[in-house]
Amino acid sequence: MGRVPYARALEVQQILVQRRRAGSIPDQLLLLEHPHVITLGSSSLAEHVLIPEDRRAELGIELFEVGRGGDVTYHGPGQLVGYPILDLKPDRKDVHRYLRDLEEVLIRALHHFGLRGERMTGLTGVWVKGRKIGAIGVRISSGWIASHGFALNVSPDLEYFDSIVPCGIEDREVTSISRALGRPVSVEEALHPVIGAFEEVFDASATVVPATISHLEEES
Repeated sequence: MGRVPYARALEVQQILVQRRRAGSIPDQLLLLEHPHVITLGSSSLAEHVLIPEDRRAELGIELFEVGRGGDVTYHGPGQLVGYPILDLKPDRKDVHRYLRDLEEVLIRALHHFGLRGERMTGLTGVWVKGRKIGAIGVRISSGWIASHGFALNVSPDLEYFDSIVPCGIEDREVTSISRALGRPVSVEEALHPVIGAFEEVFDASATVVPATISHLEEES
């Protein structure tokens, strides 16, 4: 979907959640990038945002409090963000399993690039050599409809992560596919590995449709 302002993506997720709950659309997976933005989940602490409002304005970083789980997260260009809008009924009504499934999607996508993605005991997300490369935060609405999702660092400017304590974890660095491989990797290169991994993990068959926000809103 290209680069979508965070507020607009929230609006579309809300529309699609309502439509999925009503059964008028099938499961969806939105894949996109965001302009620079910091999001605060339900477990966020204010002190995990490390720069003041005026500095955020200079850097062009927006800030949103959102209804997903997890702590503070940064999104920006070069990061592939996935928002699955899924009905978890009848056999996926287990939030912990769903989180592990999203981790597995990222682990399998990383394997495509020859990288070994790992889990960390007691933490949510995916790491490569001890550095976080994939963040996950979800919301489960009434009727077991899932939204929000995951963010995979493909080629973002990692210095922007200095503006937060990523996911509230103070002693872990972040990395990206590009950093781990030592070569540039585009978000476009990561699309099909992520889609393929999602199909495998969720036993689904995807129809890939380039879309815009306006297109999705009109369909909904």
